[in-house]
Amino acid sequence: QFITVEAVSQGEAIVTCKGKTRTVFLPAALQKKLRRYIQGQKIQSGSVFVTRTGKPMNRSNIWREMKALCERANVAPSKVFPHSLRHLFARCFYSIDHDVAKLADILGHSNINTTRIYIITTGAEHRRKMETMRLVI
Repeated sequence: QFITVEAVSQGEAIVTCKGKTRTVFLPAALQKKLRRYIQGQKIQSGSVFVTRTGKPMNRSNIWREMKALCERANVAPSKVFPHSLRHLFARCFYSIDHDVAKLADILGHSNINTTRIYIITTGAEHRRKMETMRLVI
């Protein structure tokens, strides 16, 4: 509901969820795709993604769509949540930039320890990394 024609034009959406307000940046490549979609759907203003009845999509609509996609992709729907995309973004960003403070700013975290939860690595990942270091001669 926060991705509006106006937000696409400005390159950022102001998202309010669970009492928190965050700015979500819309990169130029995404803006271009969204503009194409907006033109194709003949949307003049307001929400870009709407339900069949014309109401803005919300978290439950998106969750339902994600569950349906999971079933078609043979992924257990019980493992997928909209918030998982936020974690995926954080891990991808961190793997490229390696700057936890910058990531905390982007995610809107006031405490870096909250951000660390998003990028925590597993024992298997630590083991793989150590194997590539060739510590034993």
